[in-house]
Amino acid sequence: MTRDEWNAALIARHGASLHEKFSNATVAVCGLGGLGSNIAISLARAGVGKLILIDFDRVDISNLNRQQYKAAQIGMPKTEALRDNLLAIAPFLQTQVHTVRMTEENAARLVREADVVCEAFDDAQAKAMLVNCVCEELPKTYLVAASGMAGLASPNVIKTRRIGQRFYLCGDGVSDVKSGLGLVAPRVMLCASHQALTVLRILAGEYEV
Repeated sequence: MTRDEWNAALIARHGASLHEKFSNATVAVCGLGGLGSNIAISLARAGVGKLILIDFDRVDISNLNRQQYKAAQIGMPKTEALRDNLLAIAPFLQTQVHTVRMTEENAARLVREADVVCEAFDDAQAKAMLVNCVCEELPKTYLVAASGMAGLASPNVIKTRRIGQRFYLCGDGVSDVKSGLGLVAPRVMLCASHQALTVLRILAGEYEV
């Protein structure tokens, strides 16, 4: 398959105007677990041009029930494993990997070139840090974050809300991994799909009210 054939297939699906918007976009995915790995794959399939992949962790056997990794990748840095999986799906995708822990000191630098930042952490403090960073230091950047996707509650309570002009929040806003069954693949993937679709809507110029 050539790049021209790849682009032609996406244009046939999305139209030339939308494909141009997606292919010219850069999206940062911060945290490559159940949310982030699924977000990245959805965006790659849609033809987003460049993904910045950020995570400090390695693939573990406990990740395989809900994250987009393979058993053969156990022990690999998640950034490298996910990059390999993405390129197998979308061979012309541009990727930038950062195998580091995001902190207040490096967060803005790592995501500065992104049009949209996806928050996909499983730690409340890390979530708050990234939200504060983007909202305070990168006022022109869109942020799509998540809160609440654990357990077996109804999928219909997972929603996308516009919190501010450039800040969106996906999830049920209630469920917590510490208070019940924990993270179940379909519900995590549902929240990740909300985040990925919100990114695509933003890139297309479609905004929640």
